[in-house]
Amino acid sequence: MTAQPVLVLMGVSGSGKSTLAKPLAARLGWPFQEGDALHPAANIAKMKSGVPLTDADRWPWLAAIGAWIDGQAAKGEPGIVTCSALKRAYRDRLREGRPFVRIVYLRGSRALIGARVAARTGHFMPPSLLDSQFADLQPPGPDEDPIVVDVDQPLAAQVQRIVDALGLGGAQIPAYQA
Repeated sequence: MTAQPVLVLMGVSGSGKSTLAKPLAARLGWPFQEGDALHPAANIAKMKSGVPLTDADRWPWLAAIGAWIDGQAAKGEPGIVTCSALKRAYRDRLREGRPFVRIVYLRGSRALIGARVAARTGHFMPPSLLDSQFADLQPPGPDEDPIVVDVDQPLAAQVQRIVDALGLGGAQIPAYQA
């Protein structure tokens, strides 16, 4: 069985990972996993209290995301998962042994994303941690073959950018049966 593609939508908090993943999953007919839902409770508590996560905090979370990706591969299903994946080492961990994983980098200015984070409510990630996210961000390089999406574009244009980059334009989107 050939593994189906799994997209990892990555970027700093407030870049629109979840906002984009939902219509993208609907357009492609692929399962979507909210990466934040896979955080250990201790990580969420730490972020809620305004303390940035360390690499040691992130490894179990990345392992849980990797397990979800492996589950999709085992079922022969494509998928979309959100994950900040700010550092190259994190993305390498998610792609290791998984050539079917494709990184989608949601790129935006500090000003735009800062305004988004300041305006949102009900999220465990406080605006005070955004600077630490930008400090940790290592944008994916060309060797990672990322799909780069500028988040200042309308949502429909962002979805289309990804569909086009995957070579799945319009009517050519494969039918996925759950």
